Amino acid sequence: MAIKILILVALLLLVFGKGKFSDLMGDLAKGIKSFRQGMADEDHEPVTMKPAPALEAPRQTPAADPARKENA
Repeated sequence: MAIKILILVALLLLVFGKGKFSDLMGDLAKGIKSFRQGMADEDHEPVTMKPAPALEAPRQTPAADPARKENA
């Protein structure tokens, strides 16, 4: 397993070059740090849950009532 990782790193260095690869790893590390910080911030915020809005039954207009159309 370790040999596969070393081969992959060597290929990435050949494709991207030393400078580009180190920049890429630095950006990845910054992303991981900000993700962890965001997850830690979410844990400290109190969660407030709002009740779901009540569902209303659809209102029928007098024209929509078939019994009234026959009598009219």
